[in-house]
Amino acid sequence: MKIIVVGFGKVGYVLADQLNNEGHDLTVIDLNENRMQYAISQLDIQAITGNGTSYRTQMEAGIQDSDLLIAVTDHDEINLLSCLIAKKAGNCHTIARVRNPEYSKEINFIKEELGLSMSINPERAAAMEIVHLIQIPSAMEIDTFARGRVNLIKFRVPTGSPILNIKVSDNALLKDCLLCVVQRYDKSIIIPDGNTVLREGDIVSVIVPLNKIFRFFSSIGIKTRPIKDVLIVGGSTIAYYLAETLIKSRINVKIIEQKQSRCEELSALLPEAMIICGDASNRGVLDEEGIKNTDAFVSLTNLDEENIMLSLYANKISSAKIITKINKIDFEEVISDMPIGSIICPKNITAEGIIRYVRSMQNSSEGNMETLYRMMDNRVEALEFIVREDSAVTNTPLMNLNLKENLLICCINRNGRIITPSGKDVILKGDSVVIVTTKLGLNNIRDIIKD
Repeated sequence: MKIIVVGFGKVGYVLADQLNNEGHDLTVIDLNENRMQYAISQLDIQAITGNGTSYRTQMEAGIQDSDLLIAVTDHDEINLLSCLIAKKAGNCHTIARVRNPEYSKEINFIKEELGLSMSINPERAAAMEIVHLIQIPSAMEIDTFARGRVNLIKFRVPTGSPILNIKVSDNALLKDCLLCVVQRYDKSIIIPDGNTVLREGDIVSVIVPLNKIFRFFSSIGIKTRPIKDVLIVGGSTIAYYLAETLIKSRINVKIIEQKQSRCEELSALLPEAMIICGDASNRGVLDEEGIKNTDAFVSLTNLDEENIMLSLYANKISSAKIITKINKIDFEEVISDMPIGSIICPKNITAEGIIRYVRSMQNSSEGNMETLYRMMDNRVEALEFIVREDSAVTNTPLMNLNLKENLLICCINRNGRIITPSGKDVILKGDSVVIVTTKLGLNNIRDIIKD
């Protein structure tokens, strides 16, 4: 497809890189000439220095022949106006990054009036991921499917766990879950089967029924406890969305923010939260505000390096659930080995949502993509497809399908009933199907079958 991306900051770069890798004809627009030179040198794509809200600039980028324009600058108004002009000039699909909480409350009206195909709010999406991690504190990562009915939960198998060194098919403790992905200590990835044997140091992703999650963790040697108090460092927009949601769940929230003006704003917006004006990089401030006794610690400052240092300190002196925001540092192989808890990356969350939409645009009516997650340092994809029509994958026992290697059908959602599939189960029209695979780039449910 021909795609135009307006804005080449952190999110724009990640998007352009991934869309380029997926074979799309890509043009990026940004006012910063240095960024455009970098785009040309690093990604070998067309780059135009200009204003994305300019009709002339969009025409130069080929808007009249484009399938999609994605506006991801740092300014909501520029993104919305860019999409409006693109809709009028090219009648293409449009996606806008909209971050302001005031706009988010009116987003349905904005989408309808401007003809937006999709809006994405990275801060709100990141906050919701953090909420899930607080609800299931033993998880390193949680990916949600089937409109919240299915959770793919990532965790590190503890030393001495009773699920180690036994074939999956022979382990009674795994009977209530489905093992979907295994990452070895050497970073190799396995899509498991019944003969897989878990080893010490493995990081795994499993699907477990919601009502059995805590019992499952307890049985395999992972301590669990409900979170009642959350300490947040950084009064960002993510912090606002997070605190607002946690307060509704009757969780005590404390936010440490350095700027006095932002503290006053948060105090007015979140009267039930405790807002502390102070510098969290000062160890004394953290100690005074109870970091040693908090149930969860979330570092959300604008500096990745500061977030990492704060989380390392929290890990050293407390037993809190730790969540760290990382948005610029790309050394996943280094960060993943640090004891900084669960990592949240807003730019990657944004890219996942947009890539999902782009792939859905390429689908036929047979199976539209509903959900897409990148896992295990982007080497695994978990996808959910809605089966719209009968095809080569429907009405045939799974054991008789010639499935691609390193691919697992994790679950089938049939009218709200979650099925953990066996070889005798079939996919029917109307089902939603969750797939986990190392074969990146699937666009359609039919793509699970070998050519």
